[in-house]
Amino acid sequence: MRGSDFESSISRVDEALYGLMRREQARQRHGLEMIASENFVPRAILEAQGSVLTNKYAEGYPHKKYYGGCEFVEEIEDLAIRRACELFGAEHANVQPHSGTTANMAVYFTVMKPQDTMLAMKLDQGGRLSHGHPLNFTGLIYNVVGYGVRRDTETIDYDEVMKLALEHRPKVIVAGASAYPRFIDFKAFREIADRVGAVLMVDMAHIAGLVAGGVHPNPVPHSDFVTTTTHKTLRGPRGAMVLCKSQYAKDLDRTVFPGVQGGPLVHVIAGKAACFHLAMRDDFKEYAAAVVKNAKVLAEALMERGFRLVSGGTDNHMVLVDLRSKGITGKEAEVLLDRVGIACNKNMIPFDPEKPMVTSGIRLGTAALTTRGLGEEEMRAIGEIIDLAIANRSDQAALEGLARRVEELSGRFPLYASMDEPWVESSPKE
Repeated sequence: MRGSDFESSISRVDEALYGLMRREQARQRHGLEMIASENFVPRAILEAQGSVLTNKYAEGYPHKKYYGGCEFVEEIEDLAIRRACELFGAEHANVQPHSGTTANMAVYFTVMKPQDTMLAMKLDQGGRLSHGHPLNFTGLIYNVVGYGVRRDTETIDYDEVMKLALEHRPKVIVAGASAYPRFIDFKAFREIADRVGAVLMVDMAHIAGLVAGGVHPNPVPHSDFVTTTTHKTLRGPRGAMVLCKSQYAKDLDRTVFPGVQGGPLVHVIAGKAACFHLAMRDDFKEYAAAVVKNAKVLAEALMERGFRLVSGGTDNHMVLVDLRSKGITGKEAEVLLDRVGIACNKNMIPFDPEKPMVTSGIRLGTAALTTRGLGEEEMRAIGEIIDLAIANRSDQAALEGLARRVEELSGRFPLYASMDEPWVESSPKE
């Protein structure tokens, strides 16, 4: 939405909401967004999601909709499906899931029954809630067996995965993580799944943009199902999709609708279609490569200042930092860095002695900052700011000085400032 439209509509009908939205806009503009699951979407996606498409109900699938008046939104969904398959080399795509958890649920419900066994990465070693956490529906419905990482390398222990698979004979093996900074060997997972006759599902939510950009191995050729959100590194709308082999297509579609969802969000599906289109461009490949390069430079800058990184570095968009040598918890560091304008999240590290709401680490991501145009020089500066903030956490004057540095740095890379770039738009006045 353009600035003038934004100001003339929401401000006129809901002053309280408008004020809060403006404050969030200012937070994004003046700070440094380093939460690994966040990004700044292209203007085309903002427009799609704020369009008249939000008015349309479209239960069912293209050319089999339950309501009339769907002739155009059916074409939009078809377009999104074709582009998703082309982008990732998939045989079938369902672009209706509202979230990553819903996408995962659809796969589980397609191929498993209650109390079936699934093998997935432990949450406290990098996994995801919807991969078997005891309070998540997966932990309540299924028998979940968790695998982890090696203590010496902090990378996935594929020997352990094989051992657990042979012992428990899972119906589904899940690969994918929310806090794992290294490449995942999808071929190895495929071999393990074949050994025990399991279905292989890869959740590539965090790395989908890197896969699309050609800087991370593609799980699609090795997997029965691949789920992903469409935001994060893919830089699309908040939503999800499922890719699968054609043999599962009908059962999957039936599970998504009417199994776990009703009407799809047509305006979000349009945003997904635009996202897939943009991800096929050469400039997106350049962006994906820059995301990884920025993460590596940030990792080097932190290690030079005495920080220990989980697995000793990164292959993707995230850096997982062990803070124990700095005498600060992840919870404390998250609050501290927010005070100077850096948004990140506390995060457990493998074999973490702290509680999940305290943690010994933080997770940093470079996707959003790379979208804004920050590069290697800025990553080094951010590493220095993080170090100085932690070292001077009791010095209010020092923290205020660092906050000014952050605002000056972010100010050199305006958010939504140029009509010439695919991900930006004109900014409304402060």
